[in-house]
Amino acid sequence: MNHTVYLQKPAILCALGNSTDEVAQPLFADKPRELTVTDQYTPGRRLPLGVVSADLTAFALDDARENSRNNRLLLAALAQIRDQVDQALEAHPAHRIGIILGTSTSGIGDAERAFAERETDRPLPSWYHYQQQEIGGPARFLARYLGTSGPAITISTACSSGAKALASARRLILTGVCDVVICGGVDTLCRLTVNGFSALDSVSETTCNPFSRNRNGINIGEAACLFVMSQQPGPVALAGAGETSDAHHISAPHPEGRGARGAMLAALDDAGLAPGAIDYLNLHGTATPQNDRMESLAVTSVFGDTLPCSSTKPLTGHTLGAAGALEAAFCWLSLTGTGLLPPHFWDAEEDPDMPPLTLVSPDQAGEGAAPRNVLSNSFAFGGNNIALVLSAADEEHR
Repeated sequence: MNHTVYLQKPAILCALGNSTDEVAQPLFADKPRELTVTDQYTPGRRLPLGVVSADLTAFALDDARENSRNNRLLLAALAQIRDQVDQALEAHPAHRIGIILGTSTSGIGDAERAFAERETDRPLPSWYHYQQQEIGGPARFLARYLGTSGPAITISTACSSGAKALASARRLILTGVCDVVICGGVDTLCRLTVNGFSALDSVSETTCNPFSRNRNGINIGEAACLFVMSQQPGPVALAGAGETSDAHHISAPHPEGRGARGAMLAALDDAGLAPGAIDYLNLHGTATPQNDRMESLAVTSVFGDTLPCSSTKPLTGHTLGAAGALEAAFCWLSLTGTGLLPPHFWDAEEDPDMPPLTLVSPDQAGEGAAPRNVLSNSFAFGGNNIALVLSAADEEHR
């Protein structure tokens, strides 16, 4: 029996660009692309945010229940892989195609705008419908849009949502429930998340600075990323997934990285790989004091201090429910490229209270052979942790 699932070329929209090919160049560049500085979500306080620049007008929907920015961003991603999706629809019955997406906001931003437009004691604007903000909306909408009748699930476990969508999609295929799963994550900027993280004193007023002694918080971003996953051979396999829930605290990670370490070890075990087989690690790397400290402890306890690592969040902002899928797509690009690794952009001032990591510098990003196996971390509120192992497929399976 075939126990391997493959990921075809993903669709990406994020602060780095509006297609996968467009994103690849700045992802591996030796200088960072600047985030957008705006007070749109925090009037009077300008913050750097990972804003998607794409014009989504062409993806407007007639049904007010579904016409959220989140769904329009989702459709823009779908358009990039529509050929892959149509092939799946032609080759498999509708009930054998699943959809699993991660999100943390759904259409909450549209609800905020509707209440801002509402006059006192007047009805909400006609363009708004409460279903736009339902957390389960993205997968349900995409299933209706495509006419699929397999499982349609939206996962909302904060910052691990997008990665958990990929792991859940893999289980649906390996257990025989689905032949194909369209999976990934989508999240859009809104006041709730930007101000919510600000209330936790977790937002930086400058570009985030992961693993520096001077780190002082995250930048929020938005993104959409979609994969078509199946057992049809492709360039990259989702080789393993490890999930833990240490439930240490509602918003703070376990200080010693207990759950993070367990997730990485479980992912390696699931993939049948030893730590030494991993060539690169995409760090969760939010640039908050507690997260970076615990992640450095967890990573060095599993891999030592020589594994090339980087956080890509200074380039995109933290895209929350989409982040795990987006960063898996960045790993996909590394595995299918020419040995390029995403550089780690920071001020290079190490924190003496943390074990050091081998962070990929811009001048080292293209050195060495192309990676064969990479690992990507995603950690979330409530101690919800996941690590994914992605592997380059053998030539005969590409």
